[in-house]
Amino acid sequence: MSDEGLPQTGSGYRKGPVLLRGPQIPHLTTDARLLDTAGSADWVHSDPWRVMRIQSEFVEGFGALAEVGPAVSVFGSARTRADHPDYALAHDVGARLAEEGYAVLTGGGPGIMEAANKGASEAGGLSVGLGIELPFEQGMNEHVNLGVNFRYFFARKTMFVKYAQGFIVLPGGFGTFDELFESLTLVQTHKVTEFPIALVGRDYWGGLLDWARDVVLPRGMINEHDLELLHLVDTAEEAVRYVCDRGAELRAEEIAAVEEAAEAAHEAAASADDASA
Repeated sequence: MSDEGLPQTGSGYRKGPVLLRGPQIPHLTTDARLLDTAGSADWVHSDPWRVMRIQSEFVEGFGALAEVGPAVSVFGSARTRADHPDYALAHDVGARLAEEGYAVLTGGGPGIMEAANKGASEAGGLSVGLGIELPFEQGMNEHVNLGVNFRYFFARKTMFVKYAQGFIVLPGGFGTFDELFESLTLVQTHKVTEFPIALVGRDYWGGLLDWARDVVLPRGMINEHDLELLHLVDTAEEAVRYVCDRGAELRAEEIAAVEEAAEAAHEAAASADDASA
């Protein structure tokens, strides 16, 4: 008999999809363990319980961001000081995106993220922060209008991709590299619909693209088209204009592809009808 009270055949003890045998067979049913108040509270740190927390992060994130509308994710270093030119650049990016009708999504922290949120908020746009629990957490910056905190990086990253129509990446470190290359990989492998990715700062990102073109490409690790997924600019105006224009082109291409597929399906159905007549 399983712990759900269902009769079982064969050897072993079944708990839903899990099969237990030998010393793995429990002495108590799931209900008994659930109702037992004398046990340890260590279960709240177990992997099955983490799955519930992960699920809740996705539910809360989807619920909070569902009505954000068109948005662009802005990435960059949390270490950038307010008196650095990159801070002013990020502020300009946030303001210009808001003026174009886009919400601005950042990690909600200091530095580049704070600057972009501040620019969007001051321009009257929606300023969104997706925070993450870290040992050196500095909290959500004060310019975030809508903030969601996450425990898990992968849940947070999903929100950046799901609700953004483009990425603008300013100078940053390993965290920024991670966000850049994950989004780039999703586009390259067609796991998501293509969206524009702008790198701001030729002096900062130029060497990376040179290496990709001169070393990675000749070895056959990427192809020429992959390099076209990244657009290098120097100013906030160029970055926002590229995201807007390229985004419009990609949406038009997607609509045309859908219409073409529908027309082909209609013609195939009509041919099938003629053949059966």
